[in-house]
Amino acid sequence: MEHYLRSFNILSEEEIKSFQNNVKSKRIKKGDFFIEEGKTCKHVAFVISGLLRSFYYSSSSEEVTYCFTFSGSFLSAYSSFLSQSKTVENIQALTDVELWTISRDEILKLEESSTNWLKLFKFIAEQEYIKMEKRIFILQKESAEKRYADLLNNQPELLQNVPLIYISSYLGITQRHLSRIRRSLSK
Repeated sequence: MEHYLRSFNILSEEEIKSFQNNVKSKRIKKGDFFIEEGKTCKHVAFVISGLLRSFYYSSSSEEVTYCFTFSGSFLSAYSSFLSQSKTVENIQALTDVELWTISRDEILKLEESSTNWLKLFKFIAEQEYIKMEKRIFILQKESAEKRYADLLNNQPELLQNVPLIYISSYLGITQRHLSRIRRSLSK
C-alpha cells in the first residue's frame, strides 16, 4: 500500500505515515462479504491479498457480476460510501482476503488536513470513472466474442482465478454461450 500511495507522487512521507496509522487490518474468508446489499458502506479498503467480486441482483433475481478486485487495489461500495445511503451491491471474497480498511470519518479528517488528499482522491475517482466508462462501452459496443478476447488479452488472471459462472455474468452472456466461445477459440 505504501508503494501504491507513493506511486502517485502527490503525498508526502508524513501523509503516507498518517494514512498507515489510521488503517486497520481485516481478514475475510472465502465466500464472506465485505458489504452486502441494504447496508451503508462506512469504509474503504486496500486489498493486500486475495480476490473479490462485486455483484447485484437483477430484477429477475439473477446475480450480475460487474467487477473483480485484486490485490493492490482500493475497494468500496463507492456510491454508498459517498452518499451514506444503503447499497444495492454485494462485495464477496472469492478467496481468503486480507485488507487494510480506513473509516469514512478518518478519510474526511485526512481531507481536512491537506489538499494533497483531495488531489489523490480526485485522481483515483477519475481513474475509476475511466475504467467504468470503458466497461460500459465494451459491453454495449462489442460482441460477446470480442469481449471474451479482450478479457483474455487484458485480464488473463481473471480466467485463471474466477469461476466461469462469474466470468459469463461479467461478460453479459450465459455460461453456455461462454463455453461455445471458448471452444471456437481453442480450434
